[in-house]
Amino acid sequence: MESPNFICNRPAMSDPLSQVIALLQPRTVFAKSISGAGRWGVRYSEYGQPSFCAVLEGSCRLAVDGEEALTLEAGDFVLLPATPGFTMSGFEPVAPEHIHPKLAPAPTGEVRHGTRGGPPDVRLLGGYFVFDSPDAALLVSLLPALVHVRGTERLSVLVRLVAEESAEQRAGRELVLTRLVEVLLIEALRATADKDAPPGLLRGLGDERLAVAMRQMHTDPAHPWTMAQLAKKAALSRSAFFDRFTRAVGMPPMEYLLAWRMALAKDLLRRHDVGLAEVAERVGYGSASTFSTAFSRHVGQPPSRYARQPGRGGGQELLAGATAAD
Repeated sequence: MESPNFICNRPAMSDPLSQVIALLQPRTVFAKSISGAGRWGVRYSEYGQPSFCAVLEGSCRLAVDGEEALTLEAGDFVLLPATPGFTMSGFEPVAPEHIHPKLAPAPTGEVRHGTRGGPPDVRLLGGYFVFDSPDAALLVSLLPALVHVRGTERLSVLVRLVAEESAEQRAGRELVLTRLVEVLLIEALRATADKDAPPGLLRGLGDERLAVAMRQMHTDPAHPWTMAQLAKKAALSRSAFFDRFTRAVGMPPMEYLLAWRMALAKDLLRRHDVGLAEVAERVGYGSASTFSTAFSRHVGQPPSRYARQPGRGGGQELLAGATAAD
């Protein structure tokens, strides 16, 4: 799989959503068929990794912690980028069966809930995957907690392909699944990228003026952007741009730019063929010493130490450091 540092090497690429997905490094898809009939309900503990569900036929109820309950119908697709606890059930009152997703054994066939015989009331394809990026917490925080898409044929096709590929052990399976889940993520997320999305990346991209400024940050992170320059790109006054960006994205513009630069820097530092001076230049710092100071303040450790410990320096530290280093 091509390293996500390609986003630093190809300035022509200016799609922030694609870049965030690339840095998240999704991989390893597990999918299973699920059906339910009669009185049934399951309660899943918090998983923390991304999961998805597609309704193939029928309907059911989904209640995700912290979100309004949904009625899912055939053709619906749900994505949970961090998968909090949730309950899925039929429409009759029932005490749900508790399941811990990290402890439950992997099923070998279709999972059936409720009445065992006869036709099901609902058939679903459920699955999960992982984000390999140590900075996943920051990047996921820019995405909605729950994505619900209804009646999108392109997603239905992708779900079928994921189901078929995950059920087989053909050559190239892991690479195909990785590519499919990347496209699946982008399709699901861009279907909800509008001004009504919760604060985060998608809501920012749903605002035509803010999207212009965000694409500039992603296209050329090495440029010495100022608030005035970004506001001009968005055709807004500085104060209007600051307020509008902060409300839409959930953080001020320069804080977002800093966090993005540091996410790119971390990705580059995890590679052993990129020197410190080159990393500094690629993310907008005039010298390695200036970059080292900013990185240490932002992440909590110097870049040289971080490069020797590539599994550390997680996204929560990055998110917390964004405010302190702004």
